[in-house]
Amino acid sequence: MRRSSLIWIITLLLSFATGKADAHAFLDRAEPRVGNKVPSPPREVTLYFTQKLEPAFSSVTVTGPSGQRVDAGKARVNGNQMSVPLKGGGVGTYHVNWHVLSVDTHTTDGNFTFQVGP
Repeated sequence: MRRSSLIWIITLLLSFATGKADAHAFLDRAEPRVGNKVPSPPREVTLYFTQKLEPAFSSVTVTGPSGQRVDAGKARVNGNQMSVPLKGGGVGTYHVNWHVLSVDTHTTDGNFTFQVGP
């Protein structure tokens, strides 16, 4: 009896862990790439997620080397992709902060940096 209860509990826990991982939109990749160095300031930042996003509840902000926001306008969402145009920010480290709501109503957020310069 004990052994079958233990197996049932482990199976149940594993199914919850697997289901939870599939139920969130995680950052898959970005352009410019996370941690990458590019020669000149990009015109936009584009994020790709593992699930489709709800446009009304998904956002991204970008700050330039001076700490000022350089995102120029509201983020555009198309399926699992979110882009925001940038105004020039100069050479240095850029910080990208994002918050998204996937179509299955789970939220995730995160951040990363990229470098601009020679």
